[in-house]
Amino acid sequence: MRHKVYGKHLSRDKDQRTALFRSLVRSLILEETIKTTAPKAKAVKGLIDKIITQAKSPTAKRLVSQFLTHKNVNEKLTKEILPRLKSRTSGYTSMVRLGPRMGDGAMMVKVSWILDEVKEKATKATEDAKVTIRPSSGSKEAKVIEAEVVEEKPAKKAVKEKESKKS
Repeated sequence: MRHKVYGKHLSRDKDQRTALFRSLVRSLILEETIKTTAPKAKAVKGLIDKIITQAKSPTAKRLVSQFLTHKNVNEKLTKEILPRLKSRTSGYTSMVRLGPRMGDGAMMVKVSWILDEVKEKATKATEDAKVTIRPSSGSKEAKVIEAEVVEEKPAKKAVKEKESKKS
């Protein structure tokens, strides 16, 4: 029975689990994406959220440095990752299923940061979008429409179309 047993044990004792969780968090901070099994990712997700929330507050940074003992990890966390996660209050990571592992069939997961820069890159890609429309009526001319994003208000974006004929 699992009465009053907290968390996943992952067939390890306490010291092995803490070492595993430290290495997963360390590699996520350094590499920004990791590939691991689904139970390990689910077990470490709450710990990652707790560490990032503590690292945001100036008084609890000591607790983060106790858990992440490497100097390079602390520097990258404070200088690169925390400024990108400043606008979020929780849910810092995303898990994407990759399918079962070939050897034992364990479900593999890719864990990565949810960053606001991804949204910015997507909007920049739509700004540079060009659409070619080929007429179905048998004429040989094709129209190229370039879309420009014009900002009137921060919440709304209007799309202005320009048509140019391509021969």
